[in-house]
Amino acid sequence: MKKRYTLSAIWMLSVLILSACGGGKDTTSQASNEQVLRVIESTEIPLMDTTLATDGVSFTAMNQVFEGLYTLDENDQIIPAAAEAMPEISEDQKTYTIKIRDSAKWSDGSNLTAADFIYAWQKVVDPKSGAQYSFLYRDVVQNASDIIDGKKDPKELGIKALDDKTIQVNLTQVVPYFNSLLTFGPFYPQKESYVNKEGKDFAKDSDHLLYNGPFTMADWSGTSKSWSFVKNDTYWDKKNVKLDKIDVQVAKEPGAAVNLYNTGKVDRAPLTGDYASQYKTNKEFVAEPDSYVYWLKFNQKRDGKTTDVANVELRKAIAQAINKEALADTVIANGATAINGEIPKGFAQNPQTGKDFREDSGDHLTYDVAEAKEHFAKAKQQLGKKELTLELVGDDQEFAKKTLEFIQSELETNLDGLKITLKTVPYKNRLALDQAQDYTIQLSRWAPAYKDPMTYIASWQTDNNYNNMSYTSPAYDKLTTDITTTLATNPEARWQAMLQTEKVLLDEDAAIAPLYQNATAVLEKPYVKGVVKHLFGAPYSFKGAYIEK
Repeated sequence: MKKRYTLSAIWMLSVLILSACGGGKDTTSQASNEQVLRVIESTEIPLMDTTLATDGVSFTAMNQVFEGLYTLDENDQIIPAAAEAMPEISEDQKTYTIKIRDSAKWSDGSNLTAADFIYAWQKVVDPKSGAQYSFLYRDVVQNASDIIDGKKDPKELGIKALDDKTIQVNLTQVVPYFNSLLTFGPFYPQKESYVNKEGKDFAKDSDHLLYNGPFTMADWSGTSKSWSFVKNDTYWDKKNVKLDKIDVQVAKEPGAAVNLYNTGKVDRAPLTGDYASQYKTNKEFVAEPDSYVYWLKFNQKRDGKTTDVANVELRKAIAQAINKEALADTVIANGATAINGEIPKGFAQNPQTGKDFREDSGDHLTYDVAEAKEHFAKAKQQLGKKELTLELVGDDQEFAKKTLEFIQSELETNLDGLKITLKTVPYKNRLALDQAQDYTIQLSRWAPAYKDPMTYIASWQTDNNYNNMSYTSPAYDKLTTDITTTLATNPEARWQAMLQTEKVLLDEDAAIAPLYQNATAVLEKPYVKGVVKHLFGAPYSFKGAYIEK
């Protein structure tokens, strides 16, 4: 859940706007019974290979055209998808047996089989694939850790076919959130014979993909700024898919989206900044829950050399010199709230008391200019420098640019002797910079892959593929190991250990600088029905969406 970016303000990196019109035509000319929506995405799709994708834009697209064993309903409850029922779980809770629907098929008409899941899962954990989300399997599926570390063959992964339609999964230990994982993209199937036939062309565009979800994909070139989702006639539950087509085009400027909405050309428009404030009282304003958290990542080693932000005093200075409330209220301004921790409010509750994680954990790295100045003075002394110049990288969307400019102003104003240079790049390029660890400070975000605080906490383990900033802490690693092993069946002790991770990550190490918990604000036409926003996993589902005029 590197479940994860993007979807209006929270989902700023992958905002969706639904429209029921043809290009350039007014929606009033559309037949009232025509089930066509037009969607505007905030950026291009980086990847459509389910084993490699890491971002919200890709996950939203994949969630429409692929399907795992389970999915999320409108209340984020886990329900069968390609599986015909919930899994049979052994008494020790380490073996899951799952039956695939007889009616589940690929878009070429061939049957979806257990082998398709086995092949895809083995690809994810194979170190040769470079799949960042392989960490979701680590210490979860039997032998996954050794395979990821190159000690065992991928074929030794703890998943096997009892027959063509039955899967048995063996876990390393009890995993309370395993069913939740099975709804997420890195656990989707792939058909080995098709992938091998396509070779290097696999997933490079919509013509080189095979689908098993509610829709298929058309007119996506791999880099294009437009594409379509078309109802999949081979989908097992096609009777409950009401849309015939969704047309998608990329629009990075929120003002353009609002203009399209006001001229009747789209059905949904994301709101951020001034637009969110302006339309807050509009009867078509809709606020949606969100669990995206934005933060700064500090890369401690770049090009093999230690960076200035390897200094913990400097990291603390930066984290405490930014007025997060002003950022959330005046720059983002879509209902986002400042956050003084890693885990978002409303996402997880104490299993014993019901108390929210944020309340239980308290505040960390709060805005305090006086403390920030003290940390900065120590940092300059330790680094032997009177002045520092640091690069801050972020996306080229409008909201991201304004966020970067705000942070630059805060840091240069509050920390005398600090100069911040800004670098904005396309979303896909920033992800590449992150993976290559080619940055100093990065404006990043995370959406949960599954319903458990570990979807955030695991990101900063030394060997986690999302870490990408050379952060390492034996104390943090021990806590995360205990949470997933010895404490897995002790909910309250596990909870206390998860609370402790924030103290190490933030109070002691300031490994990241939390900024705000996003929110989703949109304008939505009253005839748009059934669009589902999820708090984890893929951000949106359109399987049940329709237009009612």
